[in-house]
Amino acid sequence: MSAPTVPVKARGLALMLGWPRVRFTLAVTLLFGLMIGAGWESGIPAAIVRTVALGFTALIVFGLFEQWPRRLPAWMARWVLQVFSVAFVMPWATFLIYVLSTEPGAPPFWQEKLRLEGFSMFCGLGIFLTPWIALGALVRQKDALARHQALAFDLERSELERQALDARLHLLQAQVKPHFLFNTLANVQALVDTGSPQASAVLGSLIAYLRAAVPRLNDTVTTLGQELDMVKAYLELMHMRMPDRLQFALHVDEGTRTLRCPPMTLLTLVENAVRHGIDPGEEGGRIDIYVQRRADRCHIRVSDTGVGLQQTGSSLGTGLSTLRERLLLSFGGDAQLRLTAQSPRGVCAEAEFPARGGISA
Repeated sequence: MSAPTVPVKARGLALMLGWPRVRFTLAVTLLFGLMIGAGWESGIPAAIVRTVALGFTALIVFGLFEQWPRRLPAWMARWVLQVFSVAFVMPWATFLIYVLSTEPGAPPFWQEKLRLEGFSMFCGLGIFLTPWIALGALVRQKDALARHQALAFDLERSELERQALDARLHLLQAQVKPHFLFNTLANVQALVDTGSPQASAVLGSLIAYLRAAVPRLNDTVTTLGQELDMVKAYLELMHMRMPDRLQFALHVDEGTRTLRCPPMTLLTLVENAVRHGIDPGEEGGRIDIYVQRRADRCHIRVSDTGVGLQQTGSSLGTGLSTLRERLLLSFGGDAQLRLTAQSPRGVCAEAEFPARGGISA
């Protein structure tokens, strides 16, 4: 999966006249226009026209030197160029505004005392205020850029963590596949070695089972309904191999069939019970499988009446150790796997994890 997409920064007029900047410029210039015009002889409209014109001139100059020149000398900071340029252009912009607002045939504004005073006021305010406003805009811009970069970094880190978890899950799945396949093929080999007439039937059932099961081994998530179908087929295979030594029963709440779980969760528990509990004992035994939902938790219990932990040891085997790690990767610390001895004999393996909805087809 590709890394999170970082939006491309706007350029040209799209950057200089972006709506947030235009909105801010309008708000500030209208405010100053109202304040100046309230006590000015020319009135509020004239004051607003001048402040808005000066504001947009500063906006365009600010945006122009934000992008041009593309490269600056090492000793010059771009923000210094922007602030200096905004302050430098204010007297010239004010001069142009007053020249253009002079009526045809009227004397130049510098020959009229009131107009010259207005020019001096706008010129002074422009030189004094616009650099500070530009500095404030730069600070906000740098802060927004820092937040954006931090968000992009967090998104990229989350994506890399998710990819690492997926890779780890696939690695664990690759460990499960040979573990399971070698065990079932060993069972078929035992039938062939003993000349059992059931060998051909068991092999045919195994082929049909593997056609359904193997494509799911590469998935990182499946449903308990799919798991139960595979478990039933597996137990029927094992029952054909040892019909007098294996009995089993499934006790399933129907509402659990759509719940999600890592592939091979239930099958690993059942296979462990067959391999380490039922198969080693001459008398065999019984396997009971319980799948229940309790509030927002899913409980799986696989109990057998086989030889028990005294024969198999208290440590988890390869299959259960791998299952525990896959549950940890899928559900974090919100999943548990327990293995306890039963009385008078046998083992009970329990898995518990959050009850989450089914996957889409």
